[in-house]
Amino acid sequence: MEAYDATMSEQAATFGYRDVDPAEKPGLVRGVFDSVARRYDIMNDLMSGGVHRLWKDAAAARLNPQPGETIVDCAGGTGDMARRFQRMAEAARARRGGKPATVAVVDYTENMITAGRARGDDAQIVWAVGDAQALPLPDGCADGYCISFGLRNVTDISRALEEARRVLKPGGRYLCLEFSRPTTDAIRRIYDAYSFKVIPAVGAAVAGDRQSYEYLVESIRRFPDQARLAGLMEGAGFSRVSVTNFSGGVCALHQGWAI
Repeated sequence: MEAYDATMSEQAATFGYRDVDPAEKPGLVRGVFDSVARRYDIMNDLMSGGVHRLWKDAAAARLNPQPGETIVDCAGGTGDMARRFQRMAEAARARRGGKPATVAVVDYTENMITAGRARGDDAQIVWAVGDAQALPLPDGCADGYCISFGLRNVTDISRALEEARRVLKPGGRYLCLEFSRPTTDAIRRIYDAYSFKVIPAVGAAVAGDRQSYEYLVESIRRFPDQARLAGLMEGAGFSRVSVTNFSGGVCALHQGWAI
């Protein structure tokens, strides 16, 4: 079991514990999510004991989508967050009127988009296959942007942050919900044991894919910790950056403003 380590060689990208050619990573990541797409939502519930729903609810409440707004759900996969945004905006519209909000799901993997569309109930959701590092969206088009459990899978985190900043309107809000660093050694030991022993085994039993879930666990260990990610956000031009830890830092919500 390896310690948390976000370092890599200057000319490499991380893929789990491996350093790979940056040009190779997108295809490797797509392969992982092509494999897990059909069972992705079920596995999220099993791996987290349903706690991921509470984290996502908190993130959606923080974004607070309103009628008439455009919200980008980047790396939105099957639309789990997008549906939260849609419901919240519609509830606000029922109270005080206004135009429907538009929620745009952008995901790199077509199989994830297909799985999301198959769930239905998405009248106000727009689906697109696209790269977080080169979004198929114009400058200053969005009131809010959220990426949930997806930033660690991009090749160049700073570039993805700059793209998020580009598509946000002045005053737009940015949220990143991602696995992070437990805040105590005791939580870290328990979490490491669970991550490396239980999650890949569940992935093998339920999704028939141990290797992809080993990658997902390893990718968390190579992702920047709370302070470093906050610094990267500031470097990309976000202001008033804040961090909220959930479950003792197992997950963290980073927020910033395009001011």
